Order: sequence, then structure tokens, then C-alpha cells
Amino acid sequence: MTYNIELINAEFLSSVNAGNFEETALAVFRYQYENNPLYHQFVDALKTDVNRITRTESIPFLPVSFFKTHTVISGKNGTPELIFESSGTTGETPSRHYVSDAGIYEYALLSGFKQFYGEPSEYAIIAMLPSYLERKNASLVHMAQTLMAYSGHPDGGFYLDEWAHLAALIARLEQNGQKVLLLGVTFALLDFAAAYPMSLRHTIVMETGGMKGRREEWTRKQVHDYLKQQWQLENVHSEYGMTELLSQAYAMKDGVFSPAHTMQVLIRDINDPLDVKRKGLGALNIIDLANLHSCSFIATEDIGNIAADGTFEVLGRMDHAVLRGCNLMVI
Repeated sequence: MTYNIELINAEFLSSVNAGNFEETALAVFRYQYENNPLYHQFVDALKTDVNRITRTESIPFLPVSFFKTHTVISGKNGTPELIFESSGTTGETPSRHYVSDAGIYEYALLSGFKQFYGEPSEYAIIAMLPSYLERKNASLVHMAQTLMAYSGHPDGGFYLDEWAHLAALIARLEQNGQKVLLLGVTFALLDFAAAYPMSLRHTIVMETGGMKGRREEWTRKQVHDYLKQQWQLENVHSEYGMTELLSQAYAMKDGVFSPAHTMQVLIRDINDPLDVKRKGLGALNIIDLANLHSCSFIATEDIGNIAADGTFEVLGRMDHAVLRGCNLMVI
């Protein structure tokens, strides 16, 4: 099946569901093999017979490190409408994700959010993303800005060190019974919770991970237990996304993630990257159909565990992950 590039858009994504995900992913694979020169070379280097690919587990997954070293684009879409860039560490090449169609990104983000949380307009959306606000092109900042725009609540916004003002604002919103989404990087939430314990009954606290060297690393359970203690929460939510993906997964409790309808997570053997399964323990491979104009098949550097129902946990990062993928192919 050959896809007309003019049909690959947000409307195309809206038809994706659990019943047709596999068929759609296989069609996108063939489209990207035909229209992404980098991915075409990668697939050929693995000596893959494209005509024999009949299940998603057999699709070659591009190592995420290629977003650091190459321009990953499917089709001839001219100047990208968005560019997302990872932070990386000092001296490390950042990942760059060139987004040809901002409408596809917006659709994936909003449809995924609504799938789990309902309309953004129901919430006052507050973000604590200090390390991300300090640089340009952070996908997490753009995500928060987009949700805030669709929320439209006058008290939504970004907060850095104005903790007293933020604590008073949340207390007022809580008193008014206003639903709040407090989205933050781990170290910022922990610091704020330590300084301002309170009782949150109408607020969803969603951590996005990351100490960024600001604090000693804690396990997700330690982080959640502390936030629940300080803010008298029943559960702490989590968001899973990355520069190289346009879809998100969300965990409503205990760090167990459910992917948005445009996303599916598979597991690969750490020692054999071509051994891919639908459940078990290993490294995470992600199919993100919203990556229509880049690459929808990403071999991440995260270790995880996938349950039989498709939910998953993220257990950590691969050792020396930045080197992975380089041995598979040099383009």
C-alpha cells in the first residue's frame, strides 16, 4: 500500500483505534520506508525484506540516537513548522525533532490528553519547568503552552521561584473547588512540596521525571510517596514523552503508563535489538503514529516492563545508552 503524502495529516490520525492500529502502523512503515531516505538506508542495512513485514514486532526500529546525528524527515515538507530540541548534557549533541506539521502534533497532544483527563478547559494548568524554560525549543514547554492555551484559565501559567505566590494561588483555587493540573519536573515539585505542605483535593500533580543534577536521584516510588505525604494526595500522576515523540503516555497512579491511542509500546531484548515482543522486561520500542513526517518507529534508551494489557513501567536508562545504535549502521 502506498500513501499519498497529502493524506498523511491529523485527519488520518483521528481514524486510528485499537482495532486498526496494527494495519495503520504497517502502512505508515511502508510510507516512511519509501519517503524517508535515512530510514530507508537503515532498513536496508539490516537486510530487511520489506515485503515480508506483516506484524509490528518485525518492523525495524530506528535508534533514538539518530535524532542527534541526522535529520529525520519523511517526505518533502519544506521548512518545519516546529523544531523540538533536547537538553542533553554539556558537550553532548542535542536531539532535534523537525515537525513538518504542527497540526498533527497538536492533534496528538490534545486527543491523548482528552483520552485520559477530559477537556483542558476544565483545568487551571500550572507548570513548574525551570530547567526547560531556560532553553529554547523544549517540547515539554510547548506541550504545557498548548494545554494552557486550550484551558484558557486566567490563573494558568509557568512558575519559577515565586513559591509563596504559587502556594497562595493553589490554596485559592482549591477553596473555590477549581480543578488544577500542576505539571512539574521532579526536583521542582519536591522543593516546592518541602517548602509548602498543604492539602490538595482538587489538584492533579503530574511529574515529568528528571532531577537534572539538582538533587540526589530518587526512585519514582520515593518521589510519589513524599509528594503524597506533603500534599495529602491519594495518587501522583506521571507523563512519559520525549523530544523524539509527539504522543504521550500517562500514568494516573503508581507509575503505570497507558499510551495514547496514537502510540504503542513494545519490548526488545537488550542483547538482541531485533527480538521484539509485546510484553515482558527489556528496552522500550515505541510506535508513535503522530511521527508521520519523521519516524514512527523508535528504539528508546529506556528500560521497562510491559504488561499483557499494554500498560508499561519505565524502570531506568540503559548503561552507555548514548553509544547504542552506532554499531547498527553508519550513514
